[in-house]
Amino acid sequence: RYQNHMIKSFNYLIQALFIYLFFFIGKLIGLALSRKFFSFVFRKLGPLIKSEKIINQNLDKLPGNFSPQEKKQIISNMWSNYGMTFIEYIFLNKFRTNDSHIEIEGENFLKEISKKNKPVIFFSGHFANFELMSMEITKKDINLATIYRPLNNFFLNPLMEYLRMKYICPNQIPKGRMGMREIISKVKDGYSIALMVDQRVSEGPRALFFNKPAHTTTIPAQLALKYDCKLVPISLERKEGPNFEMTIHEPYKIEKTGNDEEDTKNITLKINQLIEKMILNNPKQWIWSHNRWK
Repeated sequence: RYQNHMIKSFNYLIQALFIYLFFFIGKLIGLALSRKFFSFVFRKLGPLIKSEKIINQNLDKLPGNFSPQEKKQIISNMWSNYGMTFIEYIFLNKFRTNDSHIEIEGENFLKEISKKNKPVIFFSGHFANFELMSMEITKKDINLATIYRPLNNFFLNPLMEYLRMKYICPNQIPKGRMGMREIISKVKDGYSIALMVDQRVSEGPRALFFNKPAHTTTIPAQLALKYDCKLVPISLERKEGPNFEMTIHEPYKIEKTGNDEEDTKNITLKINQLIEKMILNNPKQWIWSHNRWK
């Protein structure tokens, strides 16, 4: 066991050294060149690191018959977006201090939420640079706490937590049971919650996702039922050049029947259906490498 721990730690160290080196290169050459360079690097290296089999199996879940060429294009674009999102972490300060990189559709919904000062649950998936969701919400004077998954690599995690707290949202809540207590505490204190709902969770019920059962977080459903929070879907898209478009969809109230278990299932299924629509609108910018249906 000790030997396995040492091997894992050594691997994490090597990974971290490479990533710090990449970040250093990114800082030297600037944002525009970094995007081009790391888009290219990830397109070449990505397929060597992550299983092509999982990616292709995931793509097979999509409705409609995609040709091998179309699949190849989706995968290439996914890695390109991955590379750009990766290097953008060290330029988050630029995104924090200005708005020239993004257009927000449905900004009136954010103004309304800020004015009412009542907690809502924002949700989205891993599209484009998904970190911008929480950042842009906090810029609009909305008290927000965001749920994140800590990195397994303990040499890298402190830097990522620092960047997230400094530039994205100061209230970062780690996933898990301990995090759930903090989420409830924040909601009671009037904070809205933001989270990604498209990754597999280790526990909890399965809900249909592209017609296949998949373990799905029920946090939005639980909070909406218990605290009467509206749900707010958000989609993000990387546009041509250095720009993004973020769409705040209309906040909606859930319907309660009095059967919390059934309501939780129905709310979670509807959330999955909304994420499906976002993926179908923009398959090239979703992260297909995650083993979603395991």
